[in-house]
Amino acid sequence: MRSAHPPRRRPRSVSAPESPQEPQRKRWSPLGSIGRPLRTAAAAALISALALTGCGSSGNDDLAQRASNDGTNYVAGDGSVQEFAPDSRGESVAFESETFQGESVTPETFQGEVTVINFWYAACAPCRVEAPDLQAIHEEFEPDGVQFYGVNTRDTQATAEAFERTFGITYPSMEDRSGTVLMSMTGYVHPSAVPTTLVLDRQGRVSASISGIVEPGTLRALISTALEEA
Repeated sequence: MRSAHPPRRRPRSVSAPESPQEPQRKRWSPLGSIGRPLRTAAAAALISALALTGCGSSGNDDLAQRASNDGTNYVAGDGSVQEFAPDSRGESVAFESETFQGESVTPETFQGEVTVINFWYAACAPCRVEAPDLQAIHEEFEPDGVQFYGVNTRDTQATAEAFERTFGITYPSMEDRSGTVLMSMTGYVHPSAVPTTLVLDRQGRVSASISGIVEPGTLRALISTALEEA
């Protein structure tokens, strides 16, 4: 006879469901979200640096741009003075320009007389500090035939003339927003270091340079040295 009870079924083993794999967590970095911008900025800086170290005409274009910039590339002169012995001076300056008053300036302008050339612009704070001293020294040495010229690297005529009226400047300045004069003198003047003052001997050669604010006694001595040369 068959048993009254149905046979017991052996329970099937049920494996536990696999837990979903936990997504991999990103490690926190102290740079966080700024890491990528920093890398981007570094790359941009490298590209800019490579562009500035180019040669040929691009270098001249860069100098012209810095000569006429808005002040963001300003480099303060450190007041250093360089003197050049007569036998170690370079060639006579060879640029041509024009003053705000329309007077032509040529290499012949600097022949036969000691000349002081000051690079400046109106918004330059050190230029404003030294302006009265430059005018006083100009008046002091004018009877000796010493010429003074300014080279304005950034201003329109109206702005430059307003500066000259404010400080009583009577010697002429050349307009050089194009950077033509500055580029011709980069052996003595840093493209962004204004003010810089040069003293030329009677042959139109640079005999001394001052980077930064003029110290009146120093400039007088440099002019006197150039005047005493045969």
